[in-house]
Amino acid sequence: MYHTIIIAGNVGKEPEMRYIPSGQAVTSFSLASSRGYTNSSGQQVKETIWFRISAWGKMAETVQNYVHKGSKVLVEGRLTADEKGNPRTFTRQDGTTGASFEVTASTVRFIGSRTEGESAGGEESGETTTTDGEEIPF
Repeated sequence: MYHTIIIAGNVGKEPEMRYIPSGQAVTSFSLASSRGYTNSSGQQVKETIWFRISAWGKMAETVQNYVHKGSKVLVEGRLTADEKGNPRTFTRQDGTTGASFEVTASTVRFIGSRTEGESAGGEESGETTTTDGEEIPF
């Protein structure tokens, strides 16, 4: 069996890179994906789902260098469940229960515009892909 998930959204905080004992880089960041709709009573509803993204190897280094809080990205990857096959759950400060959807990225595409600190020139478009264990930057 095979599954994949594609998410477009905004990065919630600065990515954090670390190295595992084998020396491989892993960068983690949160991604918010929102949608709006009108419910049955005619009220506008905005729904946001948060994902925790992990990028590995050369892709982790690319993400660390080019993705920042507020960046718009498209992530393709696979869901990573807890030991029971569910999303990770937690209790918020206000006592409500939340869920964290973990995704291991196979592709990260930069779909937002450049920030003020970067060179001018319009839209930024980049992609980092992992295919059968090889990282291929585009």
